[in-house]
Amino acid sequence: MNPTALSPDFRAEGAHYALLRRLAPAMRHHLVVNLQPIGMIYEVLERRLQSDAPDLGQVRDSTARINGFTRAAVRSCLDVITWLSPEDGATSTVAEGVEECLGLLNGNLNFRGFTIANESGAAQATVARSAIRCVLTSALLACTDALAEPADLVLGTREEGGRVLVSISWVHAPGRNGFSSDAAYRALLWDDVQAMAEAEGALVTHSPASAVLSFAPLAPSVPLTMD
Repeated sequence: MNPTALSPDFRAEGAHYALLRRLAPAMRHHLVVNLQPIGMIYEVLERRLQSDAPDLGQVRDSTARINGFTRAAVRSCLDVITWLSPEDGATSTVAEGVEECLGLLNGNLNFRGFTIANESGAAQATVARSAIRCVLTSALLACTDALAEPADLVLGTREEGGRVLVSISWVHAPGRNGFSSDAAYRALLWDDVQAMAEAEGALVTHSPASAVLSFAPLAPSVPLTMD
């Protein structure tokens, strides 16, 4: 079936699935990074408790660290769940959204020979969290997937015409080495970005060397906190 014959909802759903498949390795790391230290701390704690006179201060320190990593791991799990099923009404500042997206993609892009200069600053405009997550990450993957060689990317933000704009520009970096994508799933296309943007109420324009993502500003939501 011709993808353009599908309804907008189906196209957005397919694009979102492709994005999640591409992000899966980074999300896996995001989930386990706080779990791995728990086992190591436990082994140290077990040896301390086996001594004839365990240092209770050190024991308390170890248990506190285990508790800290456990709580961080729970937050990571809950955060990943919101990628699969976005929270209704959840918002973030543009700066927070940009940092989150770059945190997920930096490793993959650096491995492939791409650099990203984040010149967005402390942009405090508030946008839908799911919108900036999906549209920005898919746009970064789409532009780098389309490039045949490594490049330097520059990311900036501004407000214009009552909208919040996130710009991405890139220039080739000849001579720099990078590894092939060998993606966990297929390449992301600009049609995918467009489908998700339409579903999120965002706008996307792109050229061979740049892209502009346009988001509607929102009032901040009150974040849920874990006791």
